[in-house]
Amino acid sequence: MMFAPGRQVLYRNIDGPRLASVRPCRVVSDDGRGLLLWLARGSAVLVEEATDGRGIRDMPFAEWIGLDYRVVPGVWQGPGLLKFIPPDADHSVWFFRDDHGTFTNWYVNLEERALRWDDGEVAGVDVIDQDLDVVARPDRTWEWKDEDEFAERLAFPEHYWVRDEAAVRAEGLRVIKQIEAGDFPFDGTWTDFVPDPAWPVPATVPPGWDRPPVPRLRS
Repeated sequence: MMFAPGRQVLYRNIDGPRLASVRPCRVVSDDGRGLLLWLARGSAVLVEEATDGRGIRDMPFAEWIGLDYRVVPGVWQGPGLLKFIPPDADHSVWFFRDDHGTFTNWYVNLEERALRWDDGEVAGVDVIDQDLDVVARPDRTWEWKDEDEFAERLAFPEHYWVRDEAAVRAEGLRVIKQIEAGDFPFDGTWTDFVPDPAWPVPATVPPGWDRPPVPRLRS
């Protein structure tokens, strides 16, 4: 399925069987290169937290896995950003900007590939965040991010949603080669993007955000 430019779709992160976050985004383009989404500053979002109000990064993972959870409303506080989801790849590329809208860096979010869904009134993509990331600067120098967090969670395989550490790192290394070579999308494409001023900033997350995750085939 393809999404029309300007349509709102929900970028949903799934941690195991649960929704970890929901972000309403606007479709910039959807073509052979992949799906390009815009997340506006001030957008209403949903995020998972423990019932005591703490988030997953506010405590050791060993404590997190023993708690009860809820999904609560929030607001995307950072500058607006582009999320590019290439086809048949286990990552997305985020284009970070400063408060003036100037491009600052790419952020390679390693994630189990996006699965699309369309329920008519609401549509979206479901991903499984694999925690390990790569940050790439405009000069195409790069560094791994969240290696400690990744290692901590891998120690709890019965609770962690990442199934193959080697595959995650291999995907990161594959993208790093693209970064170093300056290959698309690390060639300057979209670094000067300006969102359509007519696009409204979502004040709420639309009904249907909590539909079951798209089933994944497991070997």
